[in-house]
Amino acid sequence: MKAYLILLSALLFSIKILAAAAIAPSPEQVSPLLNGLSIPDVTLTTPDNKAVSLMSLVQKKPSVLVFYRGGWCPYCNAQLASLREIEPRLAQLGYQLIAITPDSVTSINKSLSDTGGQKLNYTLLSDHTFSASSAFGLAYYLDDKTAMAYKGKLGSLITTEAGTEKVVLPVPAVYIANTQGDAVFNYVHINYKTRLNSELLLKAAELALQ
Repeated sequence: MKAYLILLSALLFSIKILAAAAIAPSPEQVSPLLNGLSIPDVTLTTPDNKAVSLMSLVQKKPSVLVFYRGGWCPYCNAQLASLREIEPRLAQLGYQLIAITPDSVTSINKSLSDTGGQKLNYTLLSDHTFSASSAFGLAYYLDDKTAMAYKGKLGSLITTEAGTEKVVLPVPAVYIANTQGDAVFNYVHINYKTRLNSELLLKAAELALQ
């Protein structure tokens, strides 16, 4: 009986992980990774088009992981600008800041060039296959009407799912992970206009070290 219960528990946990890895049909139906769980070891792409393991980066130092919709989103750009202001204090605490977006490598490099030559002290990574946003339970399909409007206005700046050409976006989210790869804090909001205040993030980062 004990072995059966252990097997059942493992099966239920596996089902939960698989469910989280699926792309939700709407932002209201996402299933974000919970605190206390290990972050998924997904592969992302650097601005110089090299594959990198997210877990390998996280194991180097405590990490603040920021999922954003893209460089075309004004709310995301405002968030990244505010993160730039607190990055030195995060670094003093021992953190690295990693921003993850479905933008292509080309779009990421355009975002970097749009900083006017100002060097970013945090890492931008492309999740153009949606592997990270899906594994974290943040990815969802944009409704057809809005997707058509986005494609018409933004064109190739919008990354679509291979094979379906559906627009997939992450619910904006912030995770704090320790060097064991555990999620120790998260903030997820289905309203893309609502972002975590940078000072609150800084306070959460301080508390996560205690």
